[in-house]
Amino acid sequence: MKFLLSNDDGYFAPGLAALAKALASQGDVTVVAPERDRSGSSNSLTLDRPLSLKQAASGFHYVNGTPTDCVHLAVTGMLTELPDLVVSGINHGANMGDDTIYSGTVAAATEAYLLGVPAVAISLAKHAPRHFDTAARVAQELVARIQRDPFRGAVLLNVNVPDLPYEDLQGWRVTRLGRRHKAEPVIKSQNPRGETIWWVGPLGAAQDAAEDTDFWAVAHGYVSITPLQIDLTAFKQLDFMTDWLA
Repeated sequence: MKFLLSNDDGYFAPGLAALAKALASQGDVTVVAPERDRSGSSNSLTLDRPLSLKQAASGFHYVNGTPTDCVHLAVTGMLTELPDLVVSGINHGANMGDDTIYSGTVAAATEAYLLGVPAVAISLAKHAPRHFDTAARVAQELVARIQRDPFRGAVLLNVNVPDLPYEDLQGWRVTRLGRRHKAEPVIKSQNPRGETIWWVGPLGAAQDAAEDTDFWAVAHGYVSITPLQIDLTAFKQLDFMTDWLA
């Protein structure tokens, strides 16, 4: 298999290195990642300036843009043929519930999906994770399953792995996205020049963490796998809106 790897933590991130090392035994690995941390960049494309593609001593390629830029550039310009699978991660922190809207890790996988390539976003569910080897092994096992039984068409998977030793994992669960409470307020501060600045506040705690959600699975030691889709249409409101306009 031909793998394209990316992330939102930057090409120097240990999670990306662990992922590349793990998948090198299962196929040809190409890495195209942002030149710096672009966490929270969502699905943004850089349209106001050109992008540059450079190669680090590690062999990884890096781009002065977003995770979406990286995958878009690689798939539509850099690579001579489509990859069999795009894997984004291993993210430093969870991407569950509402996180998926903001996540650059999920966005990189989403861009591949939109370009017709099966894609997986994989995250280690702790802010300062330690067990990258666990997530890397989960990625290996997932890829092995895909090799044995390939997806029929493009698929987009969001995978969250508890930050535990591999032997402490309780198994795998297919889940739906949970929901968070609204985010904490922004934090007002001052810079050294006395000017007012604002920091985005912390994420809200889990609000919907029912047993079929990603939040519940990770909290109970399971690897969470959530199939995602792009269609944002609120189908239940179509009839209401039709009547309202009438």
